[in-house]
Formats: sequence, structure tokens, C-alpha cells
Amino acid sequence: MIPRTLKLVLPGLILGALLGLLSDPRGASAQTKVSIANLIVSSAHLPLWIAQEQGLFERHGIVAEIRIVDDAIRAITADTPFGVIGIPAAISAMAEGRDVKVIATLDSARVTGHLVAGRDIKTPDALRGKRIGVNRIGTGAWIHSVLALDHLGLEPKRDGIRFVEIMSVPQRVQGLEAGVIDAVVVDPGQSAQLRAKGFTLLLDMYPANISGVQSALVVDGAYRRQQPDVVEKVVAGLIEGMAFSLAPQNAETARQTLMARMKISAPAAAESGYRDFVSRANRKPYVSIAAMQNMQRVMALNDPRVLSVKIENLIDDGVVRKLDDSGAIDRVYASYGVK
Repeated sequence: MIPRTLKLVLPGLILGALLGLLSDPRGASAQTKVSIANLIVSSAHLPLWIAQEQGLFERHGIVAEIRIVDDAIRAITADTPFGVIGIPAAISAMAEGRDVKVIATLDSARVTGHLVAGRDIKTPDALRGKRIGVNRIGTGAWIHSVLALDHLGLEPKRDGIRFVEIMSVPQRVQGLEAGVIDAVVVDPGQSAQLRAKGFTLLLDMYPANISGVQSALVVDGAYRRQQPDVVEKVVAGLIEGMAFSLAPQNAETARQTLMARMKISAPAAAESGYRDFVSRANRKPYVSIAAMQNMQRVMALNDPRVLSVKIENLIDDGVVRKLDDSGAIDRVYASYGVK
């Protein structure tokens, strides 16, 4: 018979053993400090925030500082070697001659954003001559906006649609509410909050099956070559953040994190954002070459230099493949009861 005290601690011991398989056990006692740049854009970044808040990075020997940035392209430096940002920023950085690598993606290549417009705009045709808020022309929100307009049969130049650069998502939402812009592509959670206030949903991009921007873990190329063990631990912590976030028993914790990080005040909107995260979470975070090439095509409309980037040279999926081939990814999901 197993003593009662052992029964109480046994599940934790088993979980700890499984998690140790995701990283080098020799690093358990030595904590490495790393800085991770983050441009908050969607619920796809939830695993990063959870991994930091719940101490999951520490389990893998990493003390992570998340730096909120406005310029994802230039966010990754020697002092901040990691970034959880949109893949277009990585493509642009490489086009500028920067040495960066995309090592994992957090979401599927299928866009789940919503194009939301002002209360007086009831149809796509009413967008002609209007203003759409984006973070930076040529990057993530702009790409999604161009793809949304294309799906609706609209063309920015022909139809007089202007893009207004407003760096952060909360600021773009505020801009729509204040009438500074007329439409914006946002996360479903923020869309739900806006629609509750009477704003118009013009397009739900997920059922339209539009391939677009993914959120990715990007690392400085030199750091990747010099610190492979640290890179592996960061990836392991991020994957555990994904498993924790997908576990049904942790749904409320995940929703609270979304509300705090994305400045969502309505519980129903947070629930919508969480469902969006669950629907597009990339459990085995390989990078889609086809999706990246589609982004590159749209980006080239604004900056032809990006066509010089060989997407295959930007991707480094060695860490994800190593963890997957060893069965470690499957084991960590099983330890959280995620099927």
C-alpha cells in the first residue's frame, strides 16, 4: 500500500519528471536570464505570458524578462536575443541584412482576425474612402487588412482606402472608438468587446480560410549558434506554456491573463479571445513555409526588397524537431491532460 503522504506528492513528482524530458536536466539548478521582446497583438501570445506568470520558464532553467516593444523589426538585439513577434517582422529584418531565425510558431497559418468598422459603416462598400488602422505599413496588421480587403473585393488605391499607422492594438481600438480611424483588424476577443458597443463586424477571416500572419518565436542568429542549450530551454518553456494554456482546468487562469495583457474588460470578450486561441494553437510549433511565402508576396506590394529573402534560410526548426522526435512534446501535453 502507498502511504497517504506519498499519494499526495506522487502526481507532482511524475509531472516534474515528464517536464524534465523537455529540457536538459543539468540546467535545473542554474537559471539563465533572457530577455524576450513582445509586440502584443493577439491571443496567440498567451503561452508566452503564461510561461512567465506561472513559473514554467524557471522549470527549464530560464528567468524570462518580457519587454513590451512597439517596433518588432528592430526589437531583437544582443541584449534582447528573443522575440515573440509576427513573422513579417522577421522577414523584414532579414531583408535589411539582420541575422535572425524563426524557430517556432504559436498559431496556425489560418487568419482568425475580425475586420471591425465604425457604427455607421454597415457594408464593405462603405469602406471606400475610409481609414484603416495598422501597426506599420508592410507588417502584420497591414497584411491582414490587405488580405481582408482583397477578400471583400476592395483595393486600397482604387477605392481610396488609407492606412493609418498606430503602433499598439489598444491604441488602435481607442482610435476606432474615438473616430480617428474607421476600421481595424483585431483579435476576436477585442472584436467581441467592440461589437458589444455597437461597432460593425465586416469580416470574420477564419471561415474565409485566409492564410496569413503567424506569431513566432524569433531569435538572434548568432545567439542561436552560440547558446543552443538556452534556446532549447526557451522553446521547451514556451511549449509547456501552450500545454498549460490548453488544459481545461487552467481555462480561467488563461482568460484572466488575456484580460490583463490585452486590456480586455468584458469577461465575454475574454472568453471569445480564449476560444480563438484554442482554435488556432499550434501544438507542435513547426513553421509553415507556404504561409510565410504568402506573407512575403503581400509584403512585396509595399517593399519589393523582401523578395530577396529565401524563406528556407529564415527557418530553423531544429529544436522543435528534436523535442518532437524524442516524444517530449507529446509527453508534456499528456502530463497536463491535453489530448
